[in-house]
Amino acid sequence: MTDATKLTRRTVLALGSTSAVGSALVLAGCAPEESPASPRATSTPTLDPTATPTDSPAATPGPDAPALGEDIAALADVPVGGSIDATINGEPALVAQPTAGQVVAYSAICTHQQCVVAAAGAEFHCLCHGSMFDAATGDVLQGPALEPLSAIPIAVAGDRIVAAS
Repeated sequence: MTDATKLTRRTVLALGSTSAVGSALVLAGCAPEESPASPRATSTPTLDPTATPTDSPAATPGPDAPALGEDIAALADVPVGGSIDATINGEPALVAQPTAGQVVAYSAICTHQQCVVAAAGAEFHCLCHGSMFDAATGDVLQGPALEPLSAIPIAVAGDRIVAAS
C-alpha cells in the first residue's frame, strides 16, 4: 500500500462517522480493551452452575396462598373454642381456634396501658386492669380498654399454625 491509499484510524473515523459502519467503528475504537482479569459488567446476571436452590417447588406456596413464616404451634395445641399464649415474630401473641380448623391471632399487648394479656379459653384477660377480650374477634368485652386487640395474620399449614403475611 502506498501512503495515499493507507488509511489511518483518524481518517477512517472522520470519513465513516456519518455511516452505520463508521458509527460502529467509532464505538469499537473507543471501547477499552478487556483483560481476562477484569470481566465486563453486564446487566444480565449470571447463574452459578454449582449453586443449589434453597426452596423446592413443593415448598413454594401458590399465587393465592399467603406467604408463610415462622412456626407458631401445632393446631392440636389450641383447643376448639379456646386459646393459647404464643410468641409471633418475637412478640407476645394470643392464638385462638373459634371453630375447628379456623385460627386467629392477636397481639397480647392490651390496648389500655400495654400490659400483657393472657389466654383464658374463649376470652383473653388483662391481669393489670381487668380488661377482657373476645378470643374469636379480639373485641373488648369489658374495659377499661376501649380498642380491640390488633390482629396478626396466621395460617394453617398441614397440622401446624404458622405466621402469614
